[in-house]
Amino acid sequence: MTYETILFEQSDGIARITLNRPDRLNSFTRAMHSELRDCLQKLGDSRVVVLTGAGRGFCAGQDLNDRAVAPGEAVDLGETVEESWNPLIRTLAELQQPVIARVNGVAAGAGANIALACDLVIAGKSAKFIQSFSALGLIPDSGGSWHLPRLVGQARALGLALTGEPLAAEKAAEWGLIWKAVDDELLDSEVDAVATKLASLPPLGLAAIKKIIRTSWSRSLDEELDLQRDEMRRLGFTHDYREGVAAFLEKRSPTFTGK
Repeated sequence: MTYETILFEQSDGIARITLNRPDRLNSFTRAMHSELRDCLQKLGDSRVVVLTGAGRGFCAGQDLNDRAVAPGEAVDLGETVEESWNPLIRTLAELQQPVIARVNGVAAGAGANIALACDLVIAGKSAKFIQSFSALGLIPDSGGSWHLPRLVGQARALGLALTGEPLAAEKAAEWGLIWKAVDDELLDSEVDAVATKLASLPPLGLAAIKKIIRTSWSRSLDEELDLQRDEMRRLGFTHDYREGVAAFLEKRSPTFTGK
């Protein structure tokens, strides 16, 4: 499939997806949702995904022009959320591969919440995260109302959502909203280093880490301990675990196959 609104490339176990509507700050249209959905189904043997935006921004959320609604006219936003945004957030959460958001500029509205739905967020220091919903009388969708309080606590989540004030990347990292903020000129090298490292690690273990941490909110401590036992048993019988131990003892680099 030839994509018109995204760029997609795969090499060395890394799938790189770029939202490619820089003239509209990579805001989403139905076409972009469709292309991204197709792309995420074609990851093949890629072991890590990097999601970013072209140009000076990461993503400005929904392209309001795409709805072609006249001023003052009503529109069913729930339909848009159900059809496009919710499936995307669920897909990012359920992918076996770790997903890195490379935030190179403004991430606003649903664009900010797409980044927060990824597993690791690495941002340039000039980047900003904006919960821009309150200005339109809306709520933080695309997982925003779920991720925000879990990442930064209720007080800060309410502050960000109610005021819509931009949050600088360094402050976002200080608050624990994102993994790391780096100098803009170091963003590519940092993301590449993390992606390369993840691509070299045992994929079954990474998938298990992602799943168990993302779902831990729904379990008690006793249930978590039982699940940890079961997962350690399962992973301990994999070829990759045996290879990792052998490589450590033999003082060589391991070769993981995902088996």
